[in-house]
Amino acid sequence: MKITIDTKLCSGHARCAATAPQLFALDDSGYALPLDEEVTPEQEQAARDGARACPERAITVQ
Repeated sequence: MKITIDTKLCSGHARCAATAPQLFALDDSGYALPLDEEVTPEQEQAARDGARACPERAITVQ
C-alpha cells in the first residue's frame, strides 16, 4: 500500500498529521510531505483515516 499526496491540492490544514502522525510529516509551513515508503499492513487503517481527514482530498491511499 502506498500514500500519494497531491501537493498542489494540499492547503496545509495538517489534519492528516493530527490523525496519523506516524505516517504524515509536515514541512515548516504545515503542508504534508510525500511519503516515500510503503505502508505496512498494521498502518493501513491509520493511512486511510489520515486520507479521510484531508478536507481537500489531496491524499490517495492505494
